Amino acid sequence: MATIEHSAILPAPPERVFALLERVEDFVDYSDLIKQIEPLGGQRYRWHVHAVGMDWTFDVAITENRPPEVLAWESVEGVHNEGCYRLSPVEAGTEVSFTLSYTLRNRLVEKAVTKAAKPLVSKVSRQILERVEERL
Repeated sequence: MATIEHSAILPAPPERVFALLERVEDFVDYSDLIKQIEPLGGQRYRWHVHAVGMDWTFDVAITENRPPEVLAWESVEGVHNEGCYRLSPVEAGTEVSFTLSYTLRNRLVEKAVTKAAKPLVSKVSRQILERVEERL
């Protein structure tokens, strides 16, 4: 399982940052690669992402929602992934730490994705946090 991590400091209190991050459907506005997010009910969402020249679909369930500290998820269908946002108050606002782990079943695709995934996910993570910051 590959893991990618990213962190940033946003100039707002954790409660304000968390309020934006827990609105999962809005992530489609935070990144150019996220094409659609369908609410499935019961803290589940179907993500449609276009990355590495391919379309990816996966269903995600929120596994931990502890405002304003932790928002975590795990896929239940499609590309296996799990991730977490951890928020900590700092003097300048809120430090947001993002962790994403994923596994692909196809070795050929995994090799291509692994090569592109780290810079790609880092870009998406930066985009998301920059656009969240714009909304604060």
